[in-house]
Amino acid sequence: MKREEYISDDAVVKRANAAVKIELEKKKALDIPIVVYDRQTQTIYHESSDGTRVEIGTRMRKGRYSERIAKKA
Repeated sequence: MKREEYISDDAVVKRANAAVKIELEKKKALDIPIVVYDRQTQTIYHESSDGTRVEIGTRMRKGRYSERIAKKA
């Protein structure tokens, strides 16, 4: 059997990032709000095309699952 040519993992990541960037630009152009997660504050926002942010929630769990289970036991 002949092995087919495959794209590398780096190429897949670049294509995925480009697809996400295009989708975000499309939503901004159509004035559809997007959901943004801020890693530093661990807060979830609705962000509209004009740049305004409305907080809709915060991260509920912190730490790894194994660390949370160890604290309970």
